[in-house]
Amino acid sequence: MTIQGDMLEGGGQILRMSAALSALLGEPIRIVNVRGKRKPPGLARQHMTALKVLSALCDGYVEGLNLGSTEVVFNPGKLKAGFYKFDVGTAGSVTLILQAAMPVMAFAPGYTKLTLIGGTNNPLAPPVDYIERVLLPNLRAIGVKANLKLNRRGFYPKGGGEVEFSTEPVGKLKPIMLDKFGEISEVRGLAYSCRLPEHIVNRMASSATEKLNTAGLKPIFEKEALQPSNPKCSLDPGCGLILTVKHTYGYFGVDRLGAIGKRAELIGLEAAEELINLLKGGYPVDKHLCDQLIVWASLADGVSRFKTVELTLHALTCIELSKIILNAEFKIDGGLGKPSELECRGIGFKRL
Repeated sequence: MTIQGDMLEGGGQILRMSAALSALLGEPIRIVNVRGKRKPPGLARQHMTALKVLSALCDGYVEGLNLGSTEVVFNPGKLKAGFYKFDVGTAGSVTLILQAAMPVMAFAPGYTKLTLIGGTNNPLAPPVDYIERVLLPNLRAIGVKANLKLNRRGFYPKGGGEVEFSTEPVGKLKPIMLDKFGEISEVRGLAYSCRLPEHIVNRMASSATEKLNTAGLKPIFEKEALQPSNPKCSLDPGCGLILTVKHTYGYFGVDRLGAIGKRAELIGLEAAEELINLLKGGYPVDKHLCDQLIVWASLADGVSRFKTVELTLHALTCIELSKIILNAEFKIDGGLGKPSELECRGIGFKRL
């Protein structure tokens, strides 16, 4: 099978998801025009690391695994359990690599642990805190047995963050039902910083709390202000905030990463406003969770339904790949950039 790497979103997501599904199915796949809509196109170190991880998990091999390569062939073998460790070598996102590795690991024949070194909190990728506090709790509800541990944060430009992700075998997945959120049982927040004054996390948390209180929400906040004496502290300074909601059927959340020149109060305010808008609209799936759930819904046994505040190009790309590679069936009520309800009839994938 040949996949066009410049279709729709045209980035690294096509490469990672295609190779992950190839590993699961045990069928080789060719990806051409890799990252065709990026400048520069082709493989960067993060994408090369993702392919190395996936090939290790299925005892496969990759043709064209070179920096800048615009065509690769992923040749999978059999899924195998074990302990793996990979270093991106840059601040490239470890969570994007995890997104590709997670479904493959979930269907491995035994306990599997993957240690990744790189960027844990990047501006163009889900932060590790989002994977831990939003994605994983939702996946556990459909049968995924997985845990994540953050050993050290990693910000741009040095990276150096470290996470451990482990799974136990799953037979098959239940469908995802996130088309309503019922009762809200808990709102939580985490404000974190490394190598910065402690008042920054306090200001982010206070600003978010104040705004959430105006909507009748009482968040429970954790604060993490790390200095170099703490082994979890990153090599570079950085900060951010995540807000999560636990409801009757699952979890959703919003996050913000700090930036030079951006006031801490604004980070907290923006996150709180986005969360309030999700609640007011009755959207149990934020726009980032939506694209991360597509592959799982496609593999699940049965019909999944979820309602999202915004259907992104990333999500549409995942949908198209699931149709092409897995023959999963989708119905979409909405459209690009709009609130949407999705229905997916998964293929009922079982461990080979």
